[in-house]
Amino acid sequence: MRVLGLMSGTSADGIDAVLVDFKGDPSKPKWKILNAGSYKYPSSTREKIIQVGQGLKINSKDWLELAEEITELNAFAARACDPNSTAEVVGCHGQTLFHRSVKKSKRGGSLQILLGPLLANILNQIVIYDFRSKDIASGGHGAPLVALVDEALIGRLYGWRGVLNLGGIANLTIIPPKTGIEKTSECLGWDCGPANSLIDLAIQECTNSSLKFDENGSLASLGIPKLENIEKWLMDPFFHLEPPRSTGREQFGSQYLQERKKELGDISKEDLLSTLTTFTASIISQDLDNLFRLKNIRLIELLVAGGGSGNLFLMSQIQKLCCGVHVRQINEIGIPSQFREALVFATLSWWNFLGKKVNPEYITGANKSILYGVRVDP
Repeated sequence: MRVLGLMSGTSADGIDAVLVDFKGDPSKPKWKILNAGSYKYPSSTREKIIQVGQGLKINSKDWLELAEEITELNAFAARACDPNSTAEVVGCHGQTLFHRSVKKSKRGGSLQILLGPLLANILNQIVIYDFRSKDIASGGHGAPLVALVDEALIGRLYGWRGVLNLGGIANLTIIPPKTGIEKTSECLGWDCGPANSLIDLAIQECTNSSLKFDENGSLASLGIPKLENIEKWLMDPFFHLEPPRSTGREQFGSQYLQERKKELGDISKEDLLSTLTTFTASIISQDLDNLFRLKNIRLIELLVAGGGSGNLFLMSQIQKLCCGVHVRQINEIGIPSQFREALVFATLSWWNFLGKKVNPEYITGANKSILYGVRVDP
């Protein structure tokens, strides 16, 4: 069955589209990517998405027009990737504009902006969208949903396997071994904290928006990280919450960056970027140490996906700090790093079409099995 997956993450760079052919057992499918492409948001759209996500107030008319624009851009991305509309189902995540973590007795929340019925009618195809709200209504965080699918797409090894996504926010999937006493263990997953969000904001501020990101980590590699500050930042209570846990730009965005910059004082942009990049790597390392301390789980491999996997300095810091783990890019096992999340939402859409429910207890914390997504016919 052919499914088209559409995804735009917290970095709000644009839309990734992937056309996939699925066959066989939904839990261990055979899949093949038939086409893929990325479509950048117009700079004005990206700016508005990020500003609204950081608290900019806009009126109802502007909300509606932003929702229409994002829907129309997703339709454009779908047609560019699958010009003959061969997909039986289109799975579209929409654009996250706000995420609220579950806290004690307070329900979580997550807002993805997309007009599903409009997209279905523009494309004249079945659309699955709104993937997070059922999970949140069932007491879950609604994130990270990629961890629900990783095991099915990637499979198991003879030891514990990790999958790290470095988008605006970093998240981890922990896949159990296929043999031995631990083979009956459940897949785990959680949001770690900031990945590219602080780095990207910082370089935009430093360069007056002439640079959007630190290509290859080249500027960070010229600086010296302030390790004492990083040590202090790692004590933030969020990083010591036991999973399930989730976060977003609301917590690790502009305000957080300004507070950290104030603590660092007057330093060069290279030192600032080096510190923020090493901070991201240190969060991952600390999470893996906590995983061993609390659950006696030690990874033998860490597959890295997302935009941050192209940051050579960040990758080298992760390798350096995550001792004893074989760190490599997810591309090496046949999953294109950039399209991993679009592939995940294509899979969830296929599962929705088949009526396959997923138990998210050890990933999002939701209290029942869920059929992810809402289906709308044209």
